[in-house]
Amino acid sequence: MSLIELSNVTAGYSRDHPAIEDIYLSVASNDFVAIIGPNGGGKSTLLKVILGLLTPFSGTVRVFGEEPSRSRKNIGYVPQVIPSRTFPISVLDVVLMGRMSSSGLFRKYSKIDRKFAVQNLNKLGVAHLSGKRMDQLSGGQKQRVLIARALAGEPELLLLDEPVASVDSETQHSFYNLLSNLNNRMAIVLVTHDVGAVSSHVKSIACINKHLVSHGETISEKDVAQAYGCPFELIAHGVPHRVIGAREDRDHG
Repeated sequence: MSLIELSNVTAGYSRDHPAIEDIYLSVASNDFVAIIGPNGGGKSTLLKVILGLLTPFSGTVRVFGEEPSRSRKNIGYVPQVIPSRTFPISVLDVVLMGRMSSSGLFRKYSKIDRKFAVQNLNKLGVAHLSGKRMDQLSGGQKQRVLIARALAGEPELLLLDEPVASVDSETQHSFYNLLSNLNNRMAIVLVTHDVGAVSSHVKSIACINKHLVSHGETISEKDVAQAYGCPFELIAHGVPHRVIGAREDRDHG
């Protein structure tokens, strides 16, 4: 079953200079897709189209068989970690925001809402931070709180926009393991530049530079070179010139 279907989609902020063009993309119900490509290649635009935050100039988008705006309640979204700013909101309040789809924008949060919020903070190992302010947290802690917020709405699809851009390699490793576990019960679409790190976790890789260069279980140096516009040597698990493929890497240990 396909959760996401994009057909001939062109979108962006200017019809004369669209960010993505003629995109055909299908994401299955149990998929874990890494979206890679250069800066300005349209990766974040693609997520906004899937979320229904950006209406395409042409083409069709279906998420859970409906228009994206009708499916948001089934989607969890994790943006890039925002640089620290002084803002007096607690971790628990941030996670409770993920319950707005069920509680309504101006309704008080119920005991059930608070239960889900605390449960997901526990899952992410940050329940002890529930009373702290967001601007007091490290990048890795903020990242986990934002995921807890996304999960609080009980999504069937999780979208993440470069969530490990500002955290150390050890935190990145534990984060990807966490996503692999979450993939047992939801589809995941992850925008990333870190191809080597995610190759052993994801099930497919989509390479985008305005157009969809390739999408599949494996990706070649030629695909990446075409997307980034320059020669690119891929290294997967310390082996140069190897075709990266999630299932291939698993099969070879």
